Amino acid sequence: MSYPWARFGGVTKARGSIYQCDVCGHRPAKWMGRCPECGEWGAVLELAGGALAAATTPALRAVPSRAPLEPARPIAEISAAPAKARPTGVGEFDRVLGGGIVPGGVVLLAGEPGVGKSTLLLDVAQQWAVQGESPSLVVSGEESTSQVRLRAERIGALHDKLYLASESDLSAVLGHLDAVKPGLLILDSVQTISSPGVDGVAGGVTQVRAVTAAMVAVAKERGLATILVGHVTKDGNVAGPRVLEHLVDVVLNFEGDKHSSLRMVRGLKNRFGAADEVGCFEMHEGGITSLPDPSGLFLTRYANAVSGTCVCVAMEGRRALVTEVQTLIGAQMPGSPRRTVSGLDSARLAMVLAVLQRRAGIQLHDREVYAATVGGLRVTEPAADLALALAAASAAHELPMPPDLVALGEVGLTGEVRRVGAVPRRLAEAARLGFRFALVPPGCGPAATGSAPPGMRVLEVNDVRTALHYAVKATAEDV
Repeated sequence: MSYPWARFGGVTKARGSIYQCDVCGHRPAKWMGRCPECGEWGAVLELAGGALAAATTPALRAVPSRAPLEPARPIAEISAAPAKARPTGVGEFDRVLGGGIVPGGVVLLAGEPGVGKSTLLLDVAQQWAVQGESPSLVVSGEESTSQVRLRAERIGALHDKLYLASESDLSAVLGHLDAVKPGLLILDSVQTISSPGVDGVAGGVTQVRAVTAAMVAVAKERGLATILVGHVTKDGNVAGPRVLEHLVDVVLNFEGDKHSSLRMVRGLKNRFGAADEVGCFEMHEGGITSLPDPSGLFLTRYANAVSGTCVCVAMEGRRALVTEVQTLIGAQMPGSPRRTVSGLDSARLAMVLAVLQRRAGIQLHDREVYAATVGGLRVTEPAADLALALAAASAAHELPMPPDLVALGEVGLTGEVRRVGAVPRRLAEAARLGFRFALVPPGCGPAATGSAPPGMRVLEVNDVRTALHYAVKATAEDV
């Protein structure tokens, strides 16, 4: 039996033209004035079908071999010294990078507009220049050099070895590299730079891919530490093609609430270190500073005991942060009462309230409930379930929890308390801040771990009802 496509040798024949959005890469079936994926007007371009088919069709003939630029050597003979990380001088930034930035490494730092990316990297460039080994170069495609100078004066980032340039052309950026010969390059941002030999608008998929690939090649060739600033989408993801994150060595996300001074740099990818580290910073009028011990930001010190609060320990990467969870039980409301959260997962709050009503007999189905964390920290991990349950029960009964109590554990639908990770590290951080009583899941107490932090009493609880019993008993003993 013959097939109609057999005479083509298994290669699909291109039909007409193919259309692709130059901003997000979406390929609609026909030309449209507005991209249905990203909503950008005038971004859908026509690609030649034959050229695209040739690019996607398997090669029909062998590629001739050539002599390699450098012969392969046994791995034991290759020195790792050129890839040794060099500290930037900003402690929390170096923490996320794994000790510093590697010469020839390319870092992509993404974040929302106005969160402080440019301020942080200007401080990094200044600290690099202070070390004196090589100059640093900041190339801004979004601001003029005078605007960057004003920010530098405000944060005290003035140094003779810190160079500034305002460019949006890739060839001009390469010219500045030849003139300055920096050890650190900061490109702010990669979406504003365009290559004259590549089609598409600046910030489009084609341009971003080409500019990033060129900067990665230059960084590897010259051993140049490079930091690229990237934009994010409305969902918080790195804007541009997904290949952008594959091209670079390190991907960092700069997070922060505009109404809070807390800023966090979270590692998403790191070829030279741990990819789950978090660096904490504080934004203020004088710039941005590292917070090596940020736990105090997420606690409230009360003169008198207050109901509706309980303390948990959240893990941000490998860092333990002691965090206070607050709840407020409002008036009875007919129909569907309001459930409002800030810094917590609304779905987990609804589940915890249902478990308290069904397993502990606390009637909350017709009451307004408000829950929040202190200091702007967002806690979504299940380890905060037990502290949230105790805070809600405390608010419902107007019974304050012990001020030195910390609660850890995931709450299941049957009311059981499940194990969570890194319990010894969490308890050690709580004990360091003065907490002396801890409720933990079964198998996480001293009998399982071998010892408890000095001066801390650790009790294992099987379910929410038992946790409430111990918490109330501890409160009575404190009174």
